[in-house]
Amino acid sequence: MKQEEKASGFGYGTDSIKQTGKHATKTDSFSLKKGNSKITVDISKRREMSESPHYNKYTISKYDLHPGYLFPELFEHLIPTSTPEYVDSGQRYVERIIRALYYFKQCALIGPSGTGKTHITYLVAELTGLPVWEVNCGLQTSSYDLIGRFIGLGKENWIDGQVTSWLRFGGLLYLDEANMMKQDVATRLNPVLDTRGHLVLTEKDNEIVARHPYAYLIISMNPFSSEFAGTKPLNAAFRRRMSVWINFDYESVGEKISSQEVELLIKRTKIDEDTGYKIIRVGAEMRRQYKAGDLPYAPSIGDLVHWAILIKDGSDPITAAEETIVALTSDSVEIQGDVRRLIEATFSS
Repeated sequence: MKQEEKASGFGYGTDSIKQTGKHATKTDSFSLKKGNSKITVDISKRREMSESPHYNKYTISKYDLHPGYLFPELFEHLIPTSTPEYVDSGQRYVERIIRALYYFKQCALIGPSGTGKTHITYLVAELTGLPVWEVNCGLQTSSYDLIGRFIGLGKENWIDGQVTSWLRFGGLLYLDEANMMKQDVATRLNPVLDTRGHLVLTEKDNEIVARHPYAYLIISMNPFSSEFAGTKPLNAAFRRRMSVWINFDYESVGEKISSQEVELLIKRTKIDEDTGYKIIRVGAEMRRQYKAGDLPYAPSIGDLVHWAILIKDGSDPITAAEETIVALTSDSVEIQGDVRRLIEATFSS
């Protein structure tokens, strides 16, 4: 496999529409022998943007995020594989995120916990062939963790942080829980995300690290509220650097039951349709109560899958719920009792 030259003249923002016709290729060779003669034939094939089995389920073929470029083999293990498909009800989240990255290089995902923001980020990376540099922006994450630092004595052993490595080598930087980010971290990222497109390593003799042409950014966050401890409004300067904002919500809430979510549950766990529908009904009602402020937690589709797996393994729905959904929702005995009664009522009907 050969690496063609990186596309030049890559602009920023809306000027970053990619050049066409320059695609990385792989070369297959075969030889023909006749008598004492030998002919070697090289056949070059255009690189496909993705080997994901879900690639053709989404309309994204025109949004090649690294035309003419293959990431070094060193980073191949950072490109996700086997990510489950993302099911929505016509919102076209995958296409919208990839389009935002194509035109603007960065976007923000906002929505309650459990709505699939991290899942879809990994799927987008797999579909577009991008290595993922993931950072959880918790209160303990400092700019040194992201930018880098010297280790040992003196200034001989510098270790790049996640952000600096992403700038140098490209790929997809994923900042999870971005509205828990410390202010000093956001300030350091500002020049990276605007037209300057570089980071100054003040810790390392003011080395300037330019943003790789194929370095993209997704941030995700829960809505700012007292319920999500540690969250705070994003710094205005950082916020305006996010060109596109995409809001996420649960597929099934209250009386609205998504047939796609039921089908997905059945597909992943092989449970029967009636049980799958009842599980989603319980999840939908819990999500309604959560949004109304009556429950501290709403189950994701992954949480409901765990419940269904135990049922499929032979546990009855109530016992399986005790080990998964009931205990997950809260430590409060009263709240657990409310959830337990909801499950019993749903499965007795």
